[in-house]
Amino acid sequence: MPVDENLAALSDQLLVGTILAYTVAMLLYAVEYAFGRRGHVCAAAVPQPRLLVGAGGPPTEPLAQSPAEPLTHPPAESSAEPAREGPHESRSRAATAAGRIAVALTVLGWAAHLGSLTCRGLSVGRVPWGNMYEYTVALCLIAVAAYLLLLLRQPVGYLGAFVMLPVVSLLGVAGTVLYTAPGPLVPALNSYWLKIHVSAAILATGIFLVGFTTSVLYLLRERYDRRTLAGRPLRFPTTLGVRLPAADLLERVTFRVIAFGFPIWTFAVVAGAVWAEAAWGRYWAWDPKETWAFVAWVIYAAYLHARSTAGVRRRAAVGLAVLAWAAMMFNLFGVNMLISGLHSYAGLN
Repeated sequence: MPVDENLAALSDQLLVGTILAYTVAMLLYAVEYAFGRRGHVCAAAVPQPRLLVGAGGPPTEPLAQSPAEPLTHPPAESSAEPAREGPHESRSRAATAAGRIAVALTVLGWAAHLGSLTCRGLSVGRVPWGNMYEYTVALCLIAVAAYLLLLLRQPVGYLGAFVMLPVVSLLGVAGTVLYTAPGPLVPALNSYWLKIHVSAAILATGIFLVGFTTSVLYLLRERYDRRTLAGRPLRFPTTLGVRLPAADLLERVTFRVIAFGFPIWTFAVVAGAVWAEAAWGRYWAWDPKETWAFVAWVIYAAYLHARSTAGVRRRAAVGLAVLAWAAMMFNLFGVNMLISGLHSYAGLN
């Protein structure tokens, strides 16, 4: 069918609006992260816990406090004189408001994001994930949706800036380097398996993007804790760990997100093999695309196995999750741009 140029133009405009909304939201998330109740400025205003000194002995470590709890307990307010709000408290309240605006902008941006992808599909009369540009836009839509759903269940606002950073980066690359004019599907993709196999791959990849974000934050927090206990100097990006939740919490969120996405990715790999048999007469051809999809599957399986194995350090297990995401990104960008194979459907010139 002919391309509806009006809908195609609207799709492009909505994508620009999406990137702008996500970018502003990312900046506001960063403001909340830096100046909020657990942020650097607010923490600097709170008296630090004093070291306990034994009789003639060296100072001992201060009592650890949970990141989910306030750093100090506020003194009881006097009934004679109302407490005055200090500059740091008012800054913290402003940062909290910035975080709420960021969530609202994220929802608004996600609606524009969905509209962009929908208009793209309607403009050509097919599902809007037939090339690399559309695939990248769709996986970012799933990543933001996964973050928002996670935000409904747990207080994970601290993830906002860190999830938006790769999303905005990927959308920027998609809208410039990967952009492909709307058009019909490549004949090899004109199959109902496109709706099954590729949809599952997009869903799993978007979920894994959030898992990658939490895994990197866990490694930052864990490194911050180790270097602090050892009295070693801190440098960027390790210094970001002071504002993050406890390492155990970040590790649990990472595990739950990846454990949720792994069966979907498994289904995507199996569905791709079934489609390959229908299209090429064999289930597996060791094509670079399917090979790297399998490599990513193996690494994620190794992460889940290591995480449930006693004696394996959580840091090593989470390192496997980061490596798995690197394999996913090489499969998306490296294979499509650098290696030719049976899956040459990226739509790039």
